[in-house]
Amino acid sequence: MTLDLDFVRAQFPAFSQASLQGQAFFENAGGSYTCGAVIDRLTRYYTQRKVQPYAPYNASRLAGEEMDEARTRLAAIMGVDTDEVSFGPSTTQNTYVLAQAFAEFMAPGEAIVVTNQDHEANSGPWRRLTERGIEIREWQIDPETGHLDPETLANMLDEQVRLVVFPHCSNVVGEINPVTEITSIAHAAGAFVCVDGVSYAPHGIPNVGELGPDIYLFSAYKTYGPHQGIMVMRRVLGMTLPNQGHHFNGDTLYKRFTPAGPDHAQVAASAGMADYIDTMASHHNIAGSAAEKGAGVHDLMRAHEEVLLQPLLDYASSKNSVRLIGPAQAASRAPTVALASQENAEDLAEKLVKHGIMAGGGDFYAQRPLGAMGVDLSKGVLRLSFTHYTSKGEIDQLLNALDDIL
Repeated sequence: MTLDLDFVRAQFPAFSQASLQGQAFFENAGGSYTCGAVIDRLTRYYTQRKVQPYAPYNASRLAGEEMDEARTRLAAIMGVDTDEVSFGPSTTQNTYVLAQAFAEFMAPGEAIVVTNQDHEANSGPWRRLTERGIEIREWQIDPETGHLDPETLANMLDEQVRLVVFPHCSNVVGEINPVTEITSIAHAAGAFVCVDGVSYAPHGIPNVGELGPDIYLFSAYKTYGPHQGIMVMRRVLGMTLPNQGHHFNGDTLYKRFTPAGPDHAQVAASAGMADYIDTMASHHNIAGSAAEKGAGVHDLMRAHEEVLLQPLLDYASSKNSVRLIGPAQAASRAPTVALASQENAEDLAEKLVKHGIMAGGGDFYAQRPLGAMGVDLSKGVLRLSFTHYTSKGEIDQLLNALDDIL
């Protein structure tokens, strides 16, 4: 089965906008286009349901039902219980709340393992806990390849480690880390696991229940949705950590890590992400449970992306003027490609504009991995990121543009 790209692109209003014609979008890792189902739900909420939810009158009742629908359907896709999914203003802020909860939960001298492969949002909040007496141990990448070796992690674990934090894949290295294997290693040592899925989920929402971590975080606005952070918190850990919400919400799992009230409209609109998965599954004759449909759509997306990604990796690997960050094989990475060169990356991104290529240059909040790999942070990297709605024609447009500027 192959992805019906024309059908896919028809689900995204951006592709029919006159202002975007002829421009190929390669900054998806910074935020994807939003699917029509999400936009429709957001518009409906703001025009028909913009009231306090969960009251008995009709507009309020429907508002609350849509918010509950988003949680229920996304949980089903991810293979977890409905109340194990919560929403927050961003993944960064969700992580800060988690860090505060662990700071209260842990004793001075206990340890958290972080990596230097992460986006700063999944590293900085944990590292700050040294101020609270928590030991931070850094699981380091290979400085040449950016790879995280699970065997290295195993040697770092002892009875003092309470939590292991790592990315499903890095937003600059791109390599897909073996979540289930790493989780098993950490659990065997008695540690909980928190996975940053921000750079992976746009390429297929994963079945978190099967992967096995205790916490899984990702950003809806990078996964065709509204600007929300989505967090899976498995029940055993979630009801063990100290409540971070209002005291009267302490018995409700999905409210325990939401200090402020949720953004009602954006939570409700997140159900449009599930609409999109269902629409994709139906069109491509993928049947079964919500999790099975999600898995089928995930595999369709990944297969399409891999076909488009390999020529870009081959091109980057063949150029002496750039260094490809991360693996050169599409099967082992997400389509987020960082290139380091002697030129300033922001200048390179600007040169791409005349070729109709929308991309970015900089450090992308990934100073730790780039610095560890010897990248000059004053120059940064040119990041070229795409997702399943990208076409072969856009890849060809990108390769021709790179030929001109590199």
